[in-house]
Amino acid sequence: MVAGPPTEPVEVPALVHAFASRVDDVVWANELGGLTFLAGDRFLKWNPLGSGVDLEDERARLSWARAIGHPVPEVLDLGRDDHGQVLVTRALPGTGAVTGEWLAQPETAVRAIAAGFRALHDKVPSAACPFRTRWIPDDAPRPEDGVVVLHGDPCAPNTVIGPDGRFAGHVDLGALGVGDRWADLAIASLSLGWNYGDGWEDLFFDAYGIERDEERIRYYRAVWDAAE
Repeated sequence: MVAGPPTEPVEVPALVHAFASRVDDVVWANELGGLTFLAGDRFLKWNPLGSGVDLEDERARLSWARAIGHPVPEVLDLGRDDHGQVLVTRALPGTGAVTGEWLAQPETAVRAIAAGFRALHDKVPSAACPFRTRWIPDDAPRPEDGVVVLHGDPCAPNTVIGPDGRFAGHVDLGALGVGDRWADLAIASLSLGWNYGDGWEDLFFDAYGIERDEERIRYYRAVWDAAE
């Protein structure tokens, strides 16, 4: 399946009910069987055991990024039972970059996505980051312009946009770590076509403030494909 809002009825896991007596919506389903639920001002991200994803990794990264000052959801709780894990976070003020509002305003969305990565890469100190991005190999070329803190899963849905059309925060930081900024930029720009259609990459790089590096774009897209 392709990640996105579910198109079929979803059974709410018992573990989710343990943390939310009422669920308002099922907002996302991923390729690994994970589900994200909305309950009031909270999101509950549930992953089945055996998916290969440990939500403790995301909890640690969200807590670190929030302490550093980057806009990410506040972690409220983390739970586990015999079937899965659930991560409970407080919603950021805004909506996801691929919700209907922003799909109808792709130029605004692309600029906000680019601004978010510029803020992450420029303002979050890489020397203080204790994490690595798992899908990037240890022997990846070290960038001449230095390492930055990467989102690690930089696809468009993981940017939140405020009511003013500006970057409001990042979600799904389970792969955050230190590396070459082009690991984020190559995949973020690629994902624009999946969500908004062709023709938005030039605007993305212009809004970020960087010239295309075709060699590094090809390299990181190939690494991403191999890791999928």
